[in-house]
Amino acid sequence: MHIVAVIPARIASTRLPRKILREIAGRPMLAWVYEAARKSSALDEVIVATDSGEIMDVCKKHGFAARMTSPDCKSGTERVYEVSREVKADVYINVQGDEPLTRPEQMDQLVALMRNSEVQVGTLRTPCADIDIDNPNAVKCVADANGRALYFSRATIPFDRDQTGSSRYFKHLGFYAYRKPALEKFMSWPESSLEQSERLEQLRFLENGIPIHVAETPFDTVGVDTEEDLRRVDQILLGR
Repeated sequence: MHIVAVIPARIASTRLPRKILREIAGRPMLAWVYEAARKSSALDEVIVATDSGEIMDVCKKHGFAARMTSPDCKSGTERVYEVSREVKADVYINVQGDEPLTRPEQMDQLVALMRNSEVQVGTLRTPCADIDIDNPNAVKCVADANGRALYFSRATIPFDRDQTGSSRYFKHLGFYAYRKPALEKFMSWPESSLEQSERLEQLRFLENGIPIHVAETPFDTVGVDTEEDLRRVDQILLGR
């Protein structure tokens, strides 16, 4: 299979302005993400997809492959789709640009999931750390016995009604794998009601009947949405 990873990178972000270029342990956040993805031997190409000339300049400075995409893209998936119209691949990997703790092992695991030709959309989850169980910025994922996602939510799911303490919580990680037909269907549908409510674009697939297959990884990440997240990741990477 020919595998292309796309890193959607926009300069405008509401909760943490210009976060993709913020420095973490002395380097731009985008550099941590790009270079981690490049270390995966399962990926044939890694491309930054942006609507910002400033981000393009940073990519040129660091030697990162990059393409300009429309400023009208509403989600990372839409940026991946734009790249897919020009760059041919069997599978496209969406690597969120605000995941500076990305690891090549996560890319390898996603590609392994897509070796099954029946899988149209794949993603990752990891056991949820205590600090993230009630954190709405850490999306929770519940899957069935066959590894297909039942739901993603910013709420704490499953709900431990009887407070037994036996519930297992899984955090969804910001990586997706798609085949081109799934991307095309995604683009043909309007935003779904659950997607609008949770602000989680992957719910558009579930509401329209396309299963999302989920692999479990031991490698957690911290998606950066706030100054607190930025400081937390900075300490982790400096500790490495």
